[in-house]
Amino acid sequence: MSQNQLIKLACGKCGRINYWSRKNRKLVERKIELKKYCKWCKAHTKHKEAKK
Repeated sequence: MSQNQLIKLACGKCGRINYWSRKNRKLVERKIELKKYCKWCKAHTKHKEAKK
């Protein structure tokens, strides 16, 4: 089984899941945090990795 697994990215402000991404769980142990656009907040906010 491949170590690249899908993760959900949720908006830090409203909590909605807006993006999906992949990460290698063997190489990257920390939670991913990216600044992305949220269409509900209408702003660029921090999106954190959410639980499955």
